Amino acid sequence: MKKSKWIMLIAALLPLALFFFPMWNIKLEAPQYPDSIGMNIWINKITDQNPNDIKNINLLNHYVGMKYIPEQMEEFELFPLVVGIMSFLGVIVVFTGKKYAYLGWGIVMVGLGIAGLYDFYIWEYNYGHDLDPMAAIKIPGQGYQPPLIGSKMILNFKATSLPMLGGYLLFAGIALSFIAFYIEKKFSKK
Repeated sequence: MKKSKWIMLIAALLPLALFFFPMWNIKLEAPQYPDSIGMNIWINKITDQNPNDIKNINLLNHYVGMKYIPEQMEEFELFPLVVGIMSFLGVIVVFTGKKYAYLGWGIVMVGLGIAGLYDFYIWEYNYGHDLDPMAAIKIPGQGYQPPLIGSKMILNFKATSLPMLGGYLLFAGIALSFIAFYIEKKFSKK
């Protein structure tokens, strides 16, 4: 099997890492939480960064009128299906050996990644701005949206939102599809 096919095969299989590793993490650091509290976002669930973190985050959020972190979301059913189908299609693309199929798969994955990040941003926005008007603590004009990527201060909390291993492996798979395309294009000219 040609080098470009091996690279594309790895590209097609790397998104499956999302089933085994979290894709994103949001953590909160504050004087009252020196070790930070946070949540790991998987393809099909949200889990504690440390034991009882989600419970503590939900208690904090309750005072400012934020909703509880959901245990179920439509995305938790849709994303595993999309990733499974795209990995399967990626393997089929490998056996076609067509360089433009490698490119097409990579472009579709970039589009799906952008759509996923947009969905995540909208979820964060609603989560941080759709507040209960009867909340115990009300600060006019204050939103509690964590950043999409990076860190920002929210009251006395430093909120940090970054990809984790599953997310990095997904990005690597997408990048490898473009590398496979480049190698195949270069090889086919010779």
